[in-house]
Amino acid sequence: MRDPSARLLRLLSLLQTPREWTGAELAERLGTTPRTVRRDIDRLRGLGYPVHGTRGTAGGYRLEAGAAVPPLLLDDDEAVAVALSLRTAEGGAVAGVEEAAPRALAKLERVLPSRLRRRVAALAGAAVVLPQRGPAADPGVLALLASACAAGEALRFGYRSRSGATTRRLVEPHRLVAAGRRWYLVAFDTDRADWRTFRADRVTEPRATGRRVPRRALPGGADPAQWVEQRLASAFDTVRARVLVRAPADRVAEATPASLGAVEPVDDASCLLHTAPDTPEYLAYRIAVLGFEFTLLDPPELAPHLRSLAERTLRAAEGHPPLPDPPA
Repeated sequence: MRDPSARLLRLLSLLQTPREWTGAELAERLGTTPRTVRRDIDRLRGLGYPVHGTRGTAGGYRLEAGAAVPPLLLDDDEAVAVALSLRTAEGGAVAGVEEAAPRALAKLERVLPSRLRRRVAALAGAAVVLPQRGPAADPGVLALLASACAAGEALRFGYRSRSGATTRRLVEPHRLVAAGRRWYLVAFDTDRADWRTFRADRVTEPRATGRRVPRRALPGGADPAQWVEQRLASAFDTVRARVLVRAPADRVAEATPASLGAVEPVDDASCLLHTAPDTPEYLAYRIAVLGFEFTLLDPPELAPHLRSLAERTLRAAEGHPPLPDPPA
């Protein structure tokens, strides 16, 4: 790459990936020599970019965090992904994001090339973000919980139950999990000597204790996301359903959001739908609106809810003519 300015921008883009690069790797990517790479690294440092270098056969270069946010170099797909994320974050589950996200998006759109700005503007004009309802998590609380998880530091905080009662907790934080519009802290409650799942929007006055604690593994080596899903399922009267759908698996998968469940092919004309846990009433509705013929295999307690939904739907349609048969 002969153009020094283009080469410098490409070098900065490579260094912004979360890894360490050897001089030889950078020279190969840039189509130049290791000596030229070293000169370009010095130019970046002169511009204020904190490029750290280590010597030796295992050494290399990486871009460290600085005192200020440096300009970011994003390719087309990355820039559009960030813009879409900011657009959808306006209705998110973190307090204050609905104000900060549009400001950040406006700054990004001002510097996007016209071809990308048109793509983002088309989405903005055609899409509406449905605002989320209910309490939102405080970003400061989330940041403190995340820091404690990363550092393995015990936390004290108040926790407000569903009934409104507040208790003080001393916990060893394990992981934060985002589930829908809720954030959950998975932690070991030392006073109760057991694992607990805390809703972040109910955590009050969190305080880091400064005491490092050994990291614990969840019982059975469970994944934090699966752990939260199981805890949420056990908190309500939920069931999982298994349904034989009379349609090809690819068509059913297109109509089935990941939150509803997983599709397993049976043959070219049918498949099994294994639902995620949910209340029987809601599962009956979600399965019915998929738009395919199906047979409930289990659980049997879902059948009365499907029957009730069908009866209500038929009563609502009384007095209206049926749809004409589709053309042959």
